[in-house]
Amino acid sequence: MSTETAAQAVVGRTPAKDEVAETPLEALASICTILVVGLFLFAFVFQNFEIPSGSMENTLLIGDHVVVDRVTLSPPTRWAPFVHYRPVQRGDVIVFMKPNPETPDLILVKRAIALPGDRIHLRHGVVYINGVAQKEPYALQPGDDGNPNHAYEPYRDDFPSVTPGPDEQVTELWREELPEHIQGDDLVVPVGYVFAMGDNRTESLDGRYWGFVPVKNILGRPLFVYWSFRTPADEENKTSFSDRIGFMFHILTHIIPDTRWSRTFHVIR
Repeated sequence: MSTETAAQAVVGRTPAKDEVAETPLEALASICTILVVGLFLFAFVFQNFEIPSGSMENTLLIGDHVVVDRVTLSPPTRWAPFVHYRPVQRGDVIVFMKPNPETPDLILVKRAIALPGDRIHLRHGVVYINGVAQKEPYALQPGDDGNPNHAYEPYRDDFPSVTPGPDEQVTELWREELPEHIQGDDLVVPVGYVFAMGDNRTESLDGRYWGFVPVKNILGRPLFVYWSFRTPADEENKTSFSDRIGFMFHILTHIIPDTRWSRTFHVIR
């Protein structure tokens, strides 16, 4: 090769750039950024929630772990005008603080059945809103499962025309307040509140037993199931330290066979 050709080859060759290694401080900054963004999302935008009871079957099962959208149903804020907000709609599944001074920190999940100004009543378990019978394919009605314990009950299934008896699990506050909101055969939902019920109508202690849900108590709406584990119905009543440790061990040893894989990323409607 001539001297001229060799010189041209050297000139045309692009020298390899030296790779700059990330310093430990830069790596730590990257990790902290990811953690901050993650903490923000799970503190203000999304939240994990586990379903402890069968009151929403078959929409939600005991042991479902769901992601809750905490933004959409929140009051609009000026600092985030780009975020989509909307009021609660009939049929929304909502997560909220139970409106009961006896259990002020209890978080529940039910379905919003009636909105402010709506007139609601039940006839043999069928919901009527403003005089119109509702089609609720998601609702388990009395007698649907053949269980004799789920047969017709007057107060529960003909609400609110039947006065709650002394054995009904109705809160004292709701017993006193209920007559104030009845017009004719209907319960009228006041401004600033919604009426919520569980989809499993025979197993749900819902608005029929403790009243209206203040809109301000609504925390969000569940979006999808990210993990579902077969859990005994009485597990929520086992609160001792030994019970909790025992169930954690059960999860670790049965996570593969007892996970409901078909419910992973199941969208909640």
